[in-house]
Amino acid sequence: MGDDPEERILDTARSSGLIRAGEPLLAMVSGGADSVCLLDAAVRLGARVSALHVDHGIRADSSDDVSLCRRLCDAAGVPLLVERIELAATSAPGNLQAEARERRYELAERHAEGDYATAHTATDQAETVLYRLAVSPGRRALLGMPPRRGRLVRPLLSSTREETREYCRARGLEWRDDPSNEDIRFARARVRHEVLAALRELNPAAERTIAETALLLRDEATVLDRATREAVERVGGPPLPLAALRELPSALARLALRRSLEDAAGDSVPLSRRDADRILGLAPSGTKTVELPGGVRAVAEYGWLRFDRDVEAEAPAPVALVVPGSVRFGPWRVETQLGEVGGPPPDGDDLLDAVALGDAPLVRARREGDRMRPAGLGGTKTLQDLFTDRKVPRAERASWPVVEAAGEIACVPGVAVGERFRARLENQGRASAPVVALSATRPT
Repeated sequence: MGDDPEERILDTARSSGLIRAGEPLLAMVSGGADSVCLLDAAVRLGARVSALHVDHGIRADSSDDVSLCRRLCDAAGVPLLVERIELAATSAPGNLQAEARERRYELAERHAEGDYATAHTATDQAETVLYRLAVSPGRRALLGMPPRRGRLVRPLLSSTREETREYCRARGLEWRDDPSNEDIRFARARVRHEVLAALRELNPAAERTIAETALLLRDEATVLDRATREAVERVGGPPLPLAALRELPSALARLALRRSLEDAAGDSVPLSRRDADRILGLAPSGTKTVELPGGVRAVAEYGWLRFDRDVEAEAPAPVALVVPGSVRFGPWRVETQLGEVGGPPPDGDDLLDAVALGDAPLVRARREGDRMRPAGLGGTKTLQDLFTDRKVPRAERASWPVVEAAGEIACVPGVAVGERFRARLENQGRASAPVVALSATRPT
């Protein structure tokens, strides 16, 4: 590629094979430089382009984004569809972003005649790989975002964010920056402005190097998946003969276990090297089990391995949390004490900020897809992952109490306290604000 910013983008988009002349393509346009670049490049490459802008109404000036997208599409002769959606105002920032993303994709699936395109760049890819690697060990964390997932395509994955801006400047195209992208309360923003910035000091092309590595590993994953499938077919099952698994190279045996595990779970389930080694090391006599993520356990019986799902207890009905006081929640008793302002914090397993907790907290069971922002983590995490980290038995998770305040998870007793709800204490251990001490026990 030459030094011309326009030609670099057009060559990248063309060579992706995801923008095809004469074929329909719905461009998802936010008004940011990346999506403005995508829209313009798709038109110049001859695709039959339409555009979708989703107004989340989160920012007070979101109507300015809509106006910009209308001007751009009118100038390009592209039909624009604007959808306004309402998000849960009480959701935590990470949950809100995830909900917004899923709603955008649902609308694109509904409106697209053919494929629909997002403007993810090599910079986004690098941020995704770094973030996933930090929170989720394993090869899959390094694969990043695929260029195609169903009808969703990403034609600009080999271009950097700076290159899309250079393209827009060269073309005289206007764009608007989303201030939330600069807000380091979001984990991805910290990766962008702190981690990736430090890596660029080592190598100015760090983001492109990381994105290229993800692309290579994704290609190689196809070979590994084929080898894994053939290994599982040779071994036979289910149930799987442990002796035959142990004869495979360790990496292939681990991949074969993961494939069989996911077949049993019906979903993508992480399998750590430690858990794989524990399974492969199970004794050939008697019955042994290993608890695994995804509500699944490995069961070895006399040298034969199978994966079973746990049957969870029934979820109790929600109850209002009394502060101070105690309530029954299924098999649990949830008790709270209130500490005085400036006094020593009361005794309890979890200490929460009484002001943040508010006057109408609720104790409920976990829900599918629940996420929270644990104190000190710097990002969000699913309750499923938190339960796995804290070794909460599968059969107990459906009845485990979850404390919710104003629609946000404030505390999972004995597991995590939400960042916004953690008690603020002075260095001497004295409370600087009203503090609620919360304990959850199961009376015998």
